Amino acid sequence: MALKVNLRHLEDNDLRLRGELAPGDLDIDPKDVVIRVEKPLVYDIEVEKLEDSLLVQGSLSLPLSCDCVRCLERFEHVVLLDPWSAHLPLQGEDAAPVTNDMVDLTPYIREDILLNFPQHPLCGSECGGLPKSTMDKAEQARTPEKSEAETSAWGELNKLKLD
Repeated sequence: MALKVNLRHLEDNDLRLRGELAPGDLDIDPKDVVIRVEKPLVYDIEVEKLEDSLLVQGSLSLPLSCDCVRCLERFEHVVLLDPWSAHLPLQGEDAAPVTNDMVDLTPYIREDILLNFPQHPLCGSECGGLPKSTMDKAEQARTPEKSEAETSAWGELNKLKLD
């Protein structure tokens, strides 16, 4: 279920929202094989209605399951936005969509969370990468033995004088 705010509830008082948002409700597709969203987003926010906009402030926390890009070990990285704020206009070009007096905060939360994803997740700054023996085996698997025909073709190209 998306995180929505009823504008009528904001007419008299500010609204405090605390809880969790399931990974499916966030609809985050990191498009990265080393980052997965498997746990819920924890939020603690306050929504205030200004004249023709909403001011949302609080904290957001989302644990990510990541694979280290150096050593391939799995680890948890927490995206923590504390303090977090968003100013959502209710009129004009950039107005937040209002449906039945409800404003969905989920797209704004999703955008800020995605902007704070790690670009190259590392289990630690001191990570040395894969063990040497593993790297040697991977390198051997990647570069097969060259056939005689390939070797002689390169040899022939090297003999060319292009001056």
